[in-house]
Amino acid sequence: MVKAALEDDPLDRPYDWTLLRRLLRYLRPYKAAVAGALALIVAMAGLDLVGPYLTKLAIDRYITQGDASGLGQVALLYTLSLLAGFVVRFAQVYIMQMTGQRVMQDMRREIFGHLQKLHVGYFDRNPVGRLMTRVTTDVDAINELFTSGVVSVFGDLFTLFGIMGAMLLMHPKLALVTFAVIPLFVVVTNWFRRGARESFREVRRWLARINAFLQENLTGMTTVQLFGREERNAAEFAQINRGHTDANLRSIFYYAIFYPAIELLAALALALIIVYGGARVVEGTLTLGVLVAFIQYAERFWRPISDLSEKFNILQGAMASSERIFILMDTAPQVTAPEAPVRPARIHGRVAFEDVSFAYDGAHRVVQDVSFTVEPGRSMALVGSTGAGKTTLMNLLARFYDVTSGRVTIDGIDVRGLDPAQLRSSMAVVLQDVHLFSGTIASNIRLGSDIPIERVRAAAEAVHAHRFIETLPQGYDTVVRERGATLSVGQKQLLSFARALAHDPRILVLDEATSSVDTETEGLIQDALRVLLRGRTAIVIAHRLSTIQNVDEILVMHKGRVRERGTHAGLLAQRGLYWRLYQLQYKEQEAGGTTEAAV
Repeated sequence: MVKAALEDDPLDRPYDWTLLRRLLRYLRPYKAAVAGALALIVAMAGLDLVGPYLTKLAIDRYITQGDASGLGQVALLYTLSLLAGFVVRFAQVYIMQMTGQRVMQDMRREIFGHLQKLHVGYFDRNPVGRLMTRVTTDVDAINELFTSGVVSVFGDLFTLFGIMGAMLLMHPKLALVTFAVIPLFVVVTNWFRRGARESFREVRRWLARINAFLQENLTGMTTVQLFGREERNAAEFAQINRGHTDANLRSIFYYAIFYPAIELLAALALALIIVYGGARVVEGTLTLGVLVAFIQYAERFWRPISDLSEKFNILQGAMASSERIFILMDTAPQVTAPEAPVRPARIHGRVAFEDVSFAYDGAHRVVQDVSFTVEPGRSMALVGSTGAGKTTLMNLLARFYDVTSGRVTIDGIDVRGLDPAQLRSSMAVVLQDVHLFSGTIASNIRLGSDIPIERVRAAAEAVHAHRFIETLPQGYDTVVRERGATLSVGQKQLLSFARALAHDPRILVLDEATSSVDTETEGLIQDALRVLLRGRTAIVIAHRLSTIQNVDEILVMHKGRVRERGTHAGLLAQRGLYWRLYQLQYKEQEAGGTTEAAV
């Protein structure tokens, strides 16, 4: 449901005032600036009325009377009104653009902060590219609402009503003749708003798909090229891109008809003014100055009306974007800190799973009735085939998910009762797929903490990462590109070890942490771990059984349950699942050795 809402625009009503009220709260910190902009807009609307009136004055009082003595003064006033309009409009645009940028800053900061609070499973279900669209394109649409939408609407309304009032005061009948085309304009405007709204929503949907497709394929470019998917991906992207283009073309169609139609209606109104007003001038019941002023007012009368239609379209686009944003913002984190968390003075590291069961979808349990305990300073290995539930147990320990039944405890305290920040700061998890951030080698080991460089170096030396770091151009200050593109898989793995050890965790989790390094590097890491795991609780997930022979206890998982437990030697003596796994790997190693010898 949420995924569909993120991609599509379920907003069927033209405007949702609940959404608009939620948007307007972002203007509260800047209400003084908004009030100033409104005052300037009112002033601008008043200045728009000055020019045509001065034209009437010049014609009726001086030109038709054959008196040119006052024309210079009128021209000066006209020029001053134009200069004042320039200053007022500049100040109003500057204030609103500045306010819009600050609102965008606040909104993006709030969205990003909320994204960091969401549980890991949310990002498994929602494409990253689509979430990026929420923070970028959708926020831009809302910025356009604030800078040229909501506040500017008031300016258009003030201008519109001011012109209508001036025309009615000067000549009510001629004003009513001018207003006779308004019903036609209402019909055209409603057609435009309905069509443009739907095409706008379609453009947004296709843009979200483009972002999602690009993010997925650029991230997996190595796989794309290895499997020769370039042509197929290009065809898929061309299809999505064509859909986006067609949606934009449909939007252009409505604009291409709307603005010429407005011009046509404005010309029709002008023709009515000339026909009716010209006849009255000939009869002598209307002055030439009033007729010319009406023509000028009519030209300015249609501009705010067409602008209002555009503003309503901006408003609708912002409503669609805001709805998607608020769907995201209203997604409650499923893993939250308790209202009164238990804050132990020190984490000793006793880990216990008590009859734990868990299902990602709430129905099909991937872990069922699992119980085990790891005492402080002891080590345990989890082995089993892919999908047995090993990594799921570590996700439950780190509380990326909450258990379906049973409980996970640290030092006898349910992890759901701990502050997630304290829980995770007491742990270090080394994954098979290492994620490095843009920055330096040292910053990737520190990860934002204030760990001194001496401790960073010590951790790197302990896992034998120091040797390759020192060969880099700037050593620990060498810049790491996005996702560590300039480093080998083994080097990134060593950095992840250094990162974990530098933070001195009480609980260390290794999830296939040595599977990406060569045999020599693995031997160095195993040597370092024998020293570094002393005094820490360690849980090791491994497929390569040769790496876990020295742990205190081994649990064999199968289809979400613990099937066997014991030491390496004891499990081999049982000749059960572990023995079969070991025999299978031993035969593979023998076959690999024979092949190497033959080569």
